[in-house]
Amino acid sequence: MTQPVDPAELTADLVRCPTVTPAEGGALDLLQAALADAGFLSIRVDRNGTPNLFARWGTKGHARTFGFNGHTDVVPVGDEAAWTHPPFGADLEEGWLYGRGATDMKSGVAAFVAAAIDFTRTTPPEGSIILAITGDEEGPSTDGTTAILDWMAAEGEQMDICIVGEPTCPETIGDMIKIGRRGAMTAHFTVKGKQGHSAYLHKALNPMPAVALLAHRLSTHVLDTGTDHFDPTTCSVTTIDTGNPASNVIPAQTKMTVNLRFNDTHTGASLIAWLQDQADTVADETGTRITMETRISGEPFLTPPGGLSDLVAKAIHKETNQNPVLSTTGGTSDARFMKTHCPVVEFGLVGHRMHQVDERVWVQDIHDLKRIYSRILTDYFS
Repeated sequence: MTQPVDPAELTADLVRCPTVTPAEGGALDLLQAALADAGFLSIRVDRNGTPNLFARWGTKGHARTFGFNGHTDVVPVGDEAAWTHPPFGADLEEGWLYGRGATDMKSGVAAFVAAAIDFTRTTPPEGSIILAITGDEEGPSTDGTTAILDWMAAEGEQMDICIVGEPTCPETIGDMIKIGRRGAMTAHFTVKGKQGHSAYLHKALNPMPAVALLAHRLSTHVLDTGTDHFDPTTCSVTTIDTGNPASNVIPAQTKMTVNLRFNDTHTGASLIAWLQDQADTVADETGTRITMETRISGEPFLTPPGGLSDLVAKAIHKETNQNPVLSTTGGTSDARFMKTHCPVVEFGLVGHRMHQVDERVWVQDIHDLKRIYSRILTDYFS
């Protein structure tokens, strides 16, 4: 009899793969081999040097197809000397598994892969299971999940619903499901004046007061007070850069970056128009010239509470006795791409140690997550 897949061992194997975006590091090769051995059609869908993996158990186009999306790439380790365990060592200590990606999100991928393999071996469902695993979630996200979805569209592959395995829980496994995310946008301003001697203000045009005024207007303006499912929109000044080493020189220009997290009151386009209006107003008031470049990382989206969130919440309650909160908090994830394909929610482990020095995951949580994913598959196909 085939032994069940140990999700903690699989997590450790994945953590040992150095997969700082966009390096594949052997992680997708490992998953592809494991899934293929279990009877999954397993295909690499790389694009522009970005590693991606598509895997399907069952037939294409089945009326009941359950989807999972995740990533194996990780953020840089930072100061490796500050780690007490090697970032890619997967060391175990007192019930913790250490390593970059242990929380975000190699454990989530491993838990679902283990659940899916065991489920299809022991109780082959009447339906299909699709996994879309990318190596480009922590990076530009231009050739990762989007590339898989483009390939699926061309090949006639379709998920009916999808879970993204990001770490979603604030304190204990099962306490939160993400049913949407706020939009995210970054704006870069360049404020241009005229360089001159600080003793002769009338011969120069200082851009610093202008950027200070713009920063104040943007960061103190109340864009909204939130909606039924979303927190209020925020606009944060993240950096102001002038690069002026001389105390007696008025600089010619300065730059400022702001980051917005916005709810469904707005669109990226409407906020760009607001930012431009604010910049134009400050430029008129100060006589400076202000230019702006923007990048929208994702628009806000919501999967309304109902069938999919109920499926996941009931499985969580059966396995942990928790009643999860439905939330849209946090940053962006690849759910922003999946939502154009099918209904999607996010559910995974406790996330407050992700991206940190000595990132680690509680090993028992990985086993519990596998049990929850297994329950979700059982309930979905029953």
